[in-house]
Amino acid sequence: MIQVEGGLSVKAAMLGGKRIVHTVFLDETRHDKDAHFIERKAEELSIPMQKMSRHEIDEMANGRTHGGVLAHVGERMYQTKEETIQGTPLLALVEGVEDPFNLGYIMRSLYSAGCTGLVLRNRDWSNAESTILKSSAGAFEYLNVVLSDDLSKDVKWYKQQGIKACAAMRKDAVPYWNNCYTEPCLIAIGGEMRGLSSGVLKEMDQNIYIPYANDFRAALNAAGACAAIFFEAFRQREAVTSKMQ
Repeated sequence: MIQVEGGLSVKAAMLGGKRIVHTVFLDETRHDKDAHFIERKAEELSIPMQKMSRHEIDEMANGRTHGGVLAHVGERMYQTKEETIQGTPLLALVEGVEDPFNLGYIMRSLYSAGCTGLVLRNRDWSNAESTILKSSAGAFEYLNVVLSDDLSKDVKWYKQQGIKACAAMRKDAVPYWNNCYTEPCLIAIGGEMRGLSSGVLKEMDQNIYIPYANDFRAALNAAGACAAIFFEAFRQREAVTSKMQ
C-alpha cells in the first residue's frame, strides 16, 4: 500500500485512472471548496472516505505539507507502447535520471507541453511514487508512462511505426528550434551525469542541441532540457493548428 499526501496528489490519484485508490482520509474540520470536491469525487468513484481529526492525520502523515488530506492507493499501472501512439505522438525517452524529485519535475514539464508518452528504463518505482507524484504536481497520474526492458529495441519499434527519433546530443546536431516536431516524434534526453546510452544514440535519426546565450559549458539538467525542447514542440504544433482553423 502506498500513501500519497496533499490535496493535489490525492486528487490526481483519484482522477488519473492509473491506480486504485483504496481510502481517502480528510481532516474533519475542512469545509473549503477543495475538500468538497474531494468528497464529491470520492462518492462518485465509490472510494471509501474517512474523516478524522487533524491530530490523527498528522500522526499518519510522513510529511508536513499534507493539508489534512491523505490517501492509501495501489501501485501505479503503466502503459504499453501501443497506448502512446494515438493521434500524432509526441514522445519522450528519459534515461539516466534516478532522483524521484527530478523525474517528477520532468513529468510536470512533459505533460504540460503535450507529451503523449514517457519511456523509462524498467525499474521498481513504487517506493518513490509518492515523491514523484508530489514533485510532478500530479502530472505523474495523467502522463502515459512505459517501462522498457530494452530502450534501444523500443526506439526501433517506435521508428517502425513511422515516428522520428531525436536525441538531445551536441554531436552532429542542429539547434533544437530548427528541428520539426509537427510530425510524430520521439525525443530522447539523458541525465546530466551519464547521458544517453550508445544503444539508444545509435537509433537516432537526428541530434538536437540547446544553444546558450554565453560561453557556458555545463549541460542543462534533464528537467530544464525537457522544458525547453517540449515547449518548442508545443509551439510548433500550436502554430500548425492555428493555421488550420
